[in-house]
Amino acid sequence: MAEKTWQNYKEKKHSKPSPLKGIRVLEVCTLILGPSGPCFAAAMGAEVIKCEVPPLGDTCRDMTPFGYLFRGYGPVFVHSNINKYWIGLDLHKTEAQEVFLELAAKSDIIEENLRPGVMESWNVGYRQIKEVNPGIIYIAKNGFGQWGQYAEENRPSNDGASQAFSGYAWMSNFPGQPPLKSRIYVCDDYGGLMGEVAVLAALHYRERTGKGQFIELSQSENIMRAMSWVWPYQQITGKVAMPAGNRDVSVCPADTFYCADDSFVAIAAPAPQEFRGLCLAMGRPELAEAPRFKDHLVRLREENATEILKLIADWARTKTSGEIKELAEKHGFAASPIYTVKDVVEDKHFQERGFVTELDDPLLGQYQDYEFPVMMSRTPPRVKWSVRAVGFDNEYVMVHHLGKSKDEIRRLYECGALGKWSDTPGRRPPIDWDGKAGLILARDSEGKE
Repeated sequence: MAEKTWQNYKEKKHSKPSPLKGIRVLEVCTLILGPSGPCFAAAMGAEVIKCEVPPLGDTCRDMTPFGYLFRGYGPVFVHSNINKYWIGLDLHKTEAQEVFLELAAKSDIIEENLRPGVMESWNVGYRQIKEVNPGIIYIAKNGFGQWGQYAEENRPSNDGASQAFSGYAWMSNFPGQPPLKSRIYVCDDYGGLMGEVAVLAALHYRERTGKGQFIELSQSENIMRAMSWVWPYQQITGKVAMPAGNRDVSVCPADTFYCADDSFVAIAAPAPQEFRGLCLAMGRPELAEAPRFKDHLVRLREENATEILKLIADWARTKTSGEIKELAEKHGFAASPIYTVKDVVEDKHFQERGFVTELDDPLLGQYQDYEFPVMMSRTPPRVKWSVRAVGFDNEYVMVHHLGKSKDEIRRLYECGALGKWSDTPGRRPPIDWDGKAGLILARDSEGKE
């Protein structure tokens, strides 16, 4: 059944309708927490118009690993901003605020991640926008929410700060070691995703009632929600959850082990049959019947867990990760070699499913990225195009959405309300741009469904 449902999925998805087609999102976002949410919506087919203050635009344009630029853009920025339309609108200017309100009146969703009060100071906050569009769904995302002590203190935040403040970095380390910040932007992307869950719920509510609403999101609170058992455990037991490295203290055995070939393997075998299979693979079948190990709840006790994990670690050190994987398949427990990033990119499974995809963009050319990690048989999400320079789509948006004349557009440029990129890496088009590639009319016709 599954094979028939997903047959030729990669080849057919670009000819199928998108689930959020017809939904317009107006984005005033920077870095990753803000843009990641509209990026998810854009992959689902929403029309996302990204507003940046020209000529420098989104601060994320400067974020790139080790200063590396691909065709003038950083991979961090590229990954979080697919399928968007780009306008340079200086919201400090009254004329730009008027343009924004015109766009807001024709939009379904506003997304921003500025500090509390900034949008209101520009006369384009929720209260101002709902006057011209009562059905608007407005989401404000930042480190600590829109109200409360830290919001009132106007504290800045980012992914690293949220990992630190939420306890996530402290919990992610090994006992007795310094806190460990995740190198991926987990607070940004998880927060962005949770924000879109709320946006979709608000869209459903509006469809039933006709009413829009204000959504506020705290980045720190979002990642705290992802920390699972930590908070109820502390509340119920009065004990502080302590760092445990790669060990899962709710599942036993479940840990990462060092192998004979200097690689690592993650092993988990909590269920009776799984644990029995692991013991057989280790050549120690008697362990499965030992009173201190037989029952999972008993096995989880600190002294018992420590003992069984030590026995597994000693055994794993005599085997390669490949040998352990084969034994796991034979005996029915989970064992996964720890992949490097290179291993993931080269894995045929992800390539065959189309998750690792080759994008051919008119400006950036060919490069690999990852598709939205959900497949939908009737309305598949997809990547259509990549990032653009600050203000790249100004004329298209002004004419196509607002019906402005050439003279009106010229006056907006003259007063500084509209603007385009500075001649610096990350802001301008690639240096070999021919002045035509990627222009909106060509791209728009390609994206018709």
